[in-house]
Amino acid sequence: MIFKPSTKEDIDAIFEFYDLAIEFQKTKFNKHWKGFDRKLIEKEIAEERQWKILINDEIAGIFAITFEDESIWKEKNKDKAVYFHRIVTHPKFRGNHFVKEIIKWGLPFAKAKKLDYLRMDTWGDNESLIEYYQKCGFEFLGIVTPDYSGLPKHYEGITLSLFEIKVQHQL
Repeated sequence: MIFKPSTKEDIDAIFEFYDLAIEFQKTKFNKHWKGFDRKLIEKEIAEERQWKILINDEIAGIFAITFEDESIWKEKNKDKAVYFHRIVTHPKFRGNHFVKEIIKWGLPFAKAKKLDYLRMDTWGDNESLIEYYQKCGFEFLGIVTPDYSGLPKHYEGITLSLFEIKVQHQL
């Protein structure tokens, strides 16, 4: 399993993953993503914030990161953190526990960048994901209402559950 920044050559695959994720979300929960702006993904790729997980040279999963997320994290946004978004596993690779693998990758990544937290969110009422993220090691911080301006369409009118893992730095 190898983690690499996505490239512009990956963009069609990324959108294929999003389409597969939306289909899957519709079978599991009462909310789903509404698609994403290509310019957002191109910007993330250019800034090395769109990542892929490779298994045997095949893209098995994707995710995006950011280093600020004020619309969702509000006053906690001042903390030094990496925020994980849009984690998608290709159906062929389900069961590989990519969230746990992302944590294993993310902790040394955050330490190298002198960040204090790994953070993520999900829909406020998605009990199965709330439970799963906690089993993966994230602390559940509670539910918030985001500032919807500038967020993708699927954020409109919802609440979010917030999660974090404190990064342990050596003294």
